[in-house]
Amino acid sequence: AKSSPLLPFFVVLIFWLPSGFLFPVKFEFSHETRSFQDNMSNEGNITSTKADDNNGDSSSDLPAVPALDVGTEDLDLHEELKNLAIKRTFDVKTLSPIVTKRVLFLKDIQVKHDELEEKFLQEKSALEAKYDNIYKSLFDKRYEIVNGMVEAETKKEGVPNFWLIAMKTNEMLANEITEKDEGALKYLKDIRCCRVENNSRNFKLEFLFDPNPYFKNSVLSKTYHVTDDDEDGPVLDKVFGTDIEWVPGKCLTHKVVVKKRPKKGSKKVNNIPMTKNENCESFFNFFKPPDIPEFDEFYTTMSQELQSLTDQDYDIAVTIRDKLIPHAVSWFTGEALVDEDDYDDHDETDDDNDEKDD
Repeated sequence: AKSSPLLPFFVVLIFWLPSGFLFPVKFEFSHETRSFQDNMSNEGNITSTKADDNNGDSSSDLPAVPALDVGTEDLDLHEELKNLAIKRTFDVKTLSPIVTKRVLFLKDIQVKHDELEEKFLQEKSALEAKYDNIYKSLFDKRYEIVNGMVEAETKKEGVPNFWLIAMKTNEMLANEITEKDEGALKYLKDIRCCRVENNSRNFKLEFLFDPNPYFKNSVLSKTYHVTDDDEDGPVLDKVFGTDIEWVPGKCLTHKVVVKKRPKKGSKKVNNIPMTKNENCESFFNFFKPPDIPEFDEFYTTMSQELQSLTDQDYDIAVTIRDKLIPHAVSWFTGEALVDEDDYDDHDETDDDNDEKDD
C-alpha cells in the first residue's frame, strides 16, 4: 500500500510557572521537525542544543548544554520575553522553536555570569575591608604628626592648617569654602572615612575638630547609603548629616540681612531696621544634605535643580573619600594638583588622537 505523506500538525504545550502565569507554546511538527520533538523530554525540559542529524539545521555544530529548568522563577521566560517585547519593536513570538531554545541557553549563561559577578563583589568588598585596616594605622600616624602628638624629627609642633590647605588645593572643594569658613576649618584636625553596616557602598565621612569658637560639636559627620539597581547600577538612597550646634552669632550657613521697614506708622517705628536670617554659601552646608525622595518616586518627583544638588553633593563626598583622604599630603604640597593636570592633559591628547583617526 502506498504510504500517505506526513501532514503537518500542531501541538500546544502549557507551562505552569511559579509566578502564576500560564505559558502556552505552540509548535508545528512535520517530517522536517520531528527530530525536534524527539529532543524534548516529557517534563518539558530542554536537554541539548544538538539537533538530530536528519533535521538539516546548522545547530548540529553547537555544543551540548546542560539541562535547564524552565520552571524556575529566575528563568521566567514568559516575563522576560514579555518585557523584551515592550522595550523593542522586535516580536519575540516570531522566533522558531530551536532559536527559542538557544535564547534559554543564553539566559543560563547570563545567570552564571551574574553569580560570578556577585562572588567578585563579595571578594572585592573583603579585600577593601582588609586594606582599610592597613590604611588606618598609616592614617593614625598622620593624625598624630599633623596634630603635634608625635614629633617627626622637628621641633615645630604639628602642621598648622594642614587640612584647610589640602582642601583648598582641590578645585571642587575650594569652590565650596568661603573666606569665613577658613576660620573654622583651621580647627579641623582630621578627616576619616569608614564603612557603614559592612556594606562596601555605604560610607561615612567624619570631620574631627579641636574646640573652637564657632560650634560645640567635636565631630561633624556625613553618611551615605547607596542601593543597587539591577538596570542603572548604584543609586543614592539616603544621606544623613550632623546638626551643627552653632555658638550664638557664629553661624556660617546663615547671614543677617538688614532691611528698611515700609513707610507705615510713626517715624519712630520706621527708623528701627528689620533684620532677617537668610541662607548663605558655606562649606558647612555640606552637613545639611538635600532631601532625597523615596526610591520609588525618585525619578518622577525629583526636580532638575534637586537632581543637580544631589549629584554635586555626592561628587564632593566621593572627592573627599577617594582623593583627599588617601592623598592628603600630596594635596597639601600641591603635588596632587600637578598629577591631576597631567592626567587631564593625557585625556585631551587621547581625544585629539581619536578625532584625527576619525
